[in-house]
Amino acid sequence: MSQLPACPQCGSEYTYQDGAMFVCPECAHEWNEQSAAPAEEQRVVRDAVGNTLQDGDSVTVIKDLKVKGSSLVVKVGTKVKNIRLVDGDHDIDCKIDGIGAMGLKSEFVKKA
Repeated sequence: MSQLPACPQCGSEYTYQDGAMFVCPECAHEWNEQSAAPAEEQRVVRDAVGNTLQDGDSVTVIKDLKVKGSSLVVKVGTKVKNIRLVDGDHDIDCKIDGIGAMGLKSEFVKKA
């Protein structure tokens, strides 16, 4: 018996073949043999002006941002070095001098 590929959507190993298609009984995902190898999609994060951001870039804050849970404010023009892109509501993880570790949204920064 040949080994069937795991589901590219949920990772289930309980897939079966139906004609030329593979089917996952757990999530109902169907795919053909040519697309059995999952294609890695690169997520593109853009700043407020439309520049593409990457890990390690430096950015500048374009708007005063209140820090939730404290009375601190990240002022306009604050430069943030060595950002890290993450998935989720806030696209950027970083450390800001005087404030500490923080999550920022890419719409409030521009590439420096």
